[in-house]
Amino acid sequence: MSNINKKVLVGMSGGVDSTITAILLQKEGYEVTGVYMKLHEKEGYHEENFTKVQRVAKYLGIDVHFHDLSADFKDEVYDYFVETYKQGLTPNPCVMCNRTIKFGKMVEFADSLGIEKVATGHYLNCDGEFFYTAKDDSKDQSYFVAQVRKEILSRLIFPLGSWVKDDVKAYASKIEPLQDFATQKESSEICFVENDYTEILDKHMNIDLEGETVYADGTVVGKHKGYMHYTIGKRRGFTVDGAHDPHFVLSINPEKNEIVVGKKEELEENSFGIKKINLFKDLDIDNLTVKVRYRTRAIPCKVTLDGELGTVVLEEPVFGLAYGQIAVFYEDNRVLGSGIIY
Repeated sequence: MSNINKKVLVGMSGGVDSTITAILLQKEGYEVTGVYMKLHEKEGYHEENFTKVQRVAKYLGIDVHFHDLSADFKDEVYDYFVETYKQGLTPNPCVMCNRTIKFGKMVEFADSLGIEKVATGHYLNCDGEFFYTAKDDSKDQSYFVAQVRKEILSRLIFPLGSWVKDDVKAYASKIEPLQDFATQKESSEICFVENDYTEILDKHMNIDLEGETVYADGTVVGKHKGYMHYTIGKRRGFTVDGAHDPHFVLSINPEKNEIVVGKKEELEENSFGIKKINLFKDLDIDNLTVKVRYRTRAIPCKVTLDGELGTVVLEEPVFGLAYGQIAVFYEDNRVLGSGIIY
């Protein structure tokens, strides 16, 4: 392999996963360059993490760049997050970040450095044409890359796809200058959310506008504290006068500041629509399955496409389908594509 093909840009966060990714690739003979991407303005966050990245860079003897993508992140991810909740829908910011920033702007940055390959510490596998689930089921992140553009898959490397998280930590614990990486706290699921998503929304609008709780037929049955506090399937934080059985949020009407509630069986869905479809392969196969949320089981399904839209029919029902979330399609352990549920 020529030297130019052995160059790789590694996205480094200061965490154990991206650190071990860089170390493994260097051991494989790659000429590693690191990049720390500043994505948001959380105070003190980047200074602390970039200091860790610099420690790793010094240990490996590699160059590392500080790349400020906060303006792009705000436009593509943060604003999308806020606006989606504003519309009464449920966003998935990590999916959008992977498409537009980590495997979008980061790839563009690699181009500017003359580097072909790009690597991150994600737990998944890629053969250049498809993404596949990781060896470690508990850490598998294949769901979150299903909106990434097909044309860049040949450039991506994921060394941790064949690793188990405990083994990654054990490996780090044996590297004397970096032993503390093995025991540091894991990063939060959504990097710019400290505790709860409503803390972010509260910075941009009044989320505490009391509204009416209604049944599907429009009957007013109680009160709630503001529709942005609720997502589909939630069962607390609102009143239903005279109710003896648990009630759940079935849908959200942001224009009227209403939440529609009902019993659990009313959450059952057998089909749904998808838009913003991103495919790596035709979905007309016999053993197609779909995940409608990250931490759910893949369910057998059939998909019919009509232009830029699609209809998914499930072989067994799901409960609490959230509009705005991502439906990811699999063939066994291979990711075939995705769409946004609407």
